[in-house]
Amino acid sequence: MPRIVIFGAGAIGCWIGGRLAVGGADVTLVGRPRVLGELERGLQVSELGGGQWTVHPKLSTEAIDGELILVCTKSAQTADAARALAGTTGTIVSMQNGVRNVPVLRELLPGRRVLAGMVPFNVVKRGPGSYHRGSGGTLAVENSDAAAPLTEASLRADLALDLRDDMLPVQWAKLVMNLNNAINALSGRPLADELAQRGYRQILAAAQREALDLLRAAHIEVARVTIVPPRWMPRLLALPDPLFRRLAGRVVAIDPYARSSMWDDLEARRPTEVDYINGEVVALAERLGTHAPVNSGLVRLVREAEGGGKRDFSSDELRHALMRSTA
Repeated sequence: MPRIVIFGAGAIGCWIGGRLAVGGADVTLVGRPRVLGELERGLQVSELGGGQWTVHPKLSTEAIDGELILVCTKSAQTADAARALAGTTGTIVSMQNGVRNVPVLRELLPGRRVLAGMVPFNVVKRGPGSYHRGSGGTLAVENSDAAAPLTEASLRADLALDLRDDMLPVQWAKLVMNLNNAINALSGRPLADELAQRGYRQILAAAQREALDLLRAAHIEVARVTIVPPRWMPRLLALPDPLFRRLAGRVVAIDPYARSSMWDDLEARRPTEVDYINGEVVALAERLGTHAPVNSGLVRLVREAEGGGKRDFSSDELRHALMRSTA
């Protein structure tokens, strides 16, 4: 069976590694001693639509080699991950948020095969060693012969995986969807509860519309990764609540307890990835000689929350805070 190393045993890394292990893949999780200590008696993974398994992957606090090495760290840790993996030889797959990580890995690991990947769903940590998929979506990875071990392992685990020839547009599509991470983190509510309220959705629609306009101006393609084309998503989000509820379930399923990874980071008092998500839109606007007021306001508020600021905004409070930041 494929030897797969998960470098970065956080929520996403543990869930993906656990699901691949369900199919019989030889999985090693590389992470911090505190997290690995919770897994010594087994790793429990569960699916949004049902299904729960306990597996016993190998555990390591040091980077080891494998046929495939899936990098699942936070984006700010990518350079450190590259340095840790310098002595390995396996194909590297970035399963991280944002659009910068693959270029960083390729620059710091010259000559290595580095593939782009995308994780569209949320993972909830339900307890020590227990991880649950909190939303729908299909894993994607760059179409390459080097991805064959992951394709085989996913097939054996009955885990859907798309091979894509347009991974950069796919990553941008995920980033546009992830603009909600900041809004969810600042709302202090579960994702399903937040998205059920039109006020929060209108803010998300404004952030997405701003990003999509900038991407079009920069001639950057955005892939379609849900049944709704990216340009239609802000319209869907702005619909009245009853109509949105009828349509939203067809786009993506969300567990009632799921929250964004940015909320998790604030809760754990860790730095967030806001610079690699909303901040990426702000940086694109600067390169185009313009501004991204909605996303720059969200970046500011998340940074304030990282320092202990407010993180339980109602939709009206959040809208007013953003209006003040753009005045």
